[in-house]
Amino acid sequence: MNLPFQNEALGKLTLRLTVGVLMLFHGVYKLLNPASLDFINVQLAGTNLPQALAYGVYLGEVIAPLMIILGIFSRLGGLFVVGNMIFAIGLAHHTQLFTLTDHGGYALELQIFFLLTGLAVFFLGSGKIAVKPD
Repeated sequence: MNLPFQNEALGKLTLRLTVGVLMLFHGVYKLLNPASLDFINVQLAGTNLPQALAYGVYLGEVIAPLMIILGIFSRLGGLFVVGNMIFAIGLAHHTQLFTLTDHGGYALELQIFFLLTGLAVFFLGSGKIAVKPD
């Protein structure tokens, strides 16, 4: 059934704005508080990874969200968000993979939300309402 209010382009735009804007808040916080990278550096050092990888957070939390919001290479932006979240889960949240919160919710629901919405943007693309539709 095709209802008059169904619109694939608006659905993709809504998805892009949701994941992009919400992830961008995290990136802007890190831009305004550069010392927040210290935690990431400690986590990287603990796993014998180069601390320079910490700057990848700016790619995943500032550049990628802007790409997604504007619809410029949004599939690539979605992939960057996915990679960012895999690192975040692996470095900082791996002990919570199989845990629930005190209220019964999944402990990693925010991280999984970003990972899966980034993956959805990767699969769906920007849609027609974008600076550079794909």
